[in-house]
Amino acid sequence: MDGQFLLVLVLLLGASGLCGQGLGPRGPLEEPPEEKPPEEKPPEEEPPEEDGVLVLSRQTLGQALQEHPALLVEFYAPWCGHCRALAPEYSKAAALLAAESARVTLAKVDGPAEPELAEEFAVTEYPTLKFFREGNRTHPEEYTGPREAEGIAEWLRRRVGPSARQLEDEEDIRALTDTRDVVVVGFFQDLQDRDVATFLGLAQDALDMTFGLTDRPQLFQKFGLTKDTVVLFKKYDEGRADFPVDKELGLDQGDLSRFLLTHSMHLVTEYSSETSSKIFEAKILNHLLLFINQTLDAHRELLAGFREAAPPFRGQVLFVVVDVGADNDHVLQYFGLKAQEAPTLRFINIETTKKYAPEHGAPVTAATITDFCRTVLGGGVKPYHLSQEVPPDWDQRPVKTLVGKNFEQVAFDETKNVFIKFYAPWCAHCKEMAPAWEELAEKYRDHEDVIIAELDATANELEAFPVHGFPTLKYFPAGPGRKVIDYKGARDLETFSKFLDSGGKLPAEEPAEVPGAAFPEKPGNTTEPKDEKPGNTTEPRDEL
Repeated sequence: MDGQFLLVLVLLLGASGLCGQGLGPRGPLEEPPEEKPPEEKPPEEEPPEEDGVLVLSRQTLGQALQEHPALLVEFYAPWCGHCRALAPEYSKAAALLAAESARVTLAKVDGPAEPELAEEFAVTEYPTLKFFREGNRTHPEEYTGPREAEGIAEWLRRRVGPSARQLEDEEDIRALTDTRDVVVVGFFQDLQDRDVATFLGLAQDALDMTFGLTDRPQLFQKFGLTKDTVVLFKKYDEGRADFPVDKELGLDQGDLSRFLLTHSMHLVTEYSSETSSKIFEAKILNHLLLFINQTLDAHRELLAGFREAAPPFRGQVLFVVVDVGADNDHVLQYFGLKAQEAPTLRFINIETTKKYAPEHGAPVTAATITDFCRTVLGGGVKPYHLSQEVPPDWDQRPVKTLVGKNFEQVAFDETKNVFIKFYAPWCAHCKEMAPAWEELAEKYRDHEDVIIAELDATANELEAFPVHGFPTLKYFPAGPGRKVIDYKGARDLETFSKFLDSGGKLPAEEPAEVPGAAFPEKPGNTTEPKDEKPGNTTEPRDEL
């Protein structure tokens, strides 16, 4: 009976959960720990936006690359003048593309504030723009387009959409050519051919032209074509220019680019701030300039003969009209002309900068223009060199004034060490270093064997010393042999002095030459921090 009672009691205690405490090999049973819900990750930081442009940082760039398959990023510096000038255009471009629902996003990164990103993407100057596709962080495309809103937008449109329209019939071609001054159509029998990829690649960057392509046999027949050909249609001059594709060699993008640039230009181009970049980008080294006053009927009548003479020289000589009544004084000065001397012609090779003039008083007709061009190209005309008259007080100031006519006598005086600054009156870099040059001359004015001088290289040309950038500094040490040393150091009094005191040598630690400006440029253009080729008006960038 007692045994049965104990068994029942044990069973009851076990059922109530009290039984088993302290029993078993593992000791007391423990309550299972409460399961905590998984910690939620903090939401990724959303990049802020300014005027329609994403503002990115090291923390947000990765997310932006994932979310935006086409992303243009500007690396800028708050102190950069070119960046400030670009800012409103960049925002306008973003607005244009947003209004079109284009699948492309614009963003910017403060380079100095994000040094890791600047280093990762090899940013060495501001602004630098890079285009990222499909989140590819390692191989962005360098932006090479314009700096104004429509140009930025068009550069991007041609990367996220087709760079050339596919044309199916004559109506498609007519619709394209009726609305554009210049249209380029690629006629390809096979649109899968590699030449088509070359054509489309060029179309991405030739933003001032509209492109189309077709493989329709009826269009080949309509335009008299029997083989693959790129045709440039234009509303001026000849109206059309053909570039046949070499069947063996294929389509060369460089050759096609030069062809389009040459034939898209008018036979006669009027010089202006808007056309100057295209004139020099044409890579035609010989230019013939007609200087006239467009307000005078007698001068305008000369244009017909100038145009008549131009066609045989297309691609070899660029015919340019300069209106002396417009804001072109810098061009007149470069050629040593005065407005009263118009009408007149001048010929220049922009690579050698050699200038040629016709016989004084020669009439300006189609025949004389043709003869003058052929004679210059044939080597029958000697170049002329500009030189001012020697000022009576050229040696009265600490800085001596040199011109073409007294240069040889002073620079190669065997008893003197002569340090010469070749400058342009409008050059900002020349103006910036002028005080240091004056101080240098004052410091050495009592040294009988030292001459500090300057020469206006826009008004005085030296055949033996062509000057391509301003300021250019050259040292002519005393002694025989006509020795010349190019100065490549910093432009300050201390470094100038060390250079002179060491006989034309610089300490090894001296920094490289500060870049200068070049010509021909419009006077007053003081934003350029880099040397430029003559006529190069592409806006340069601030350096780090």
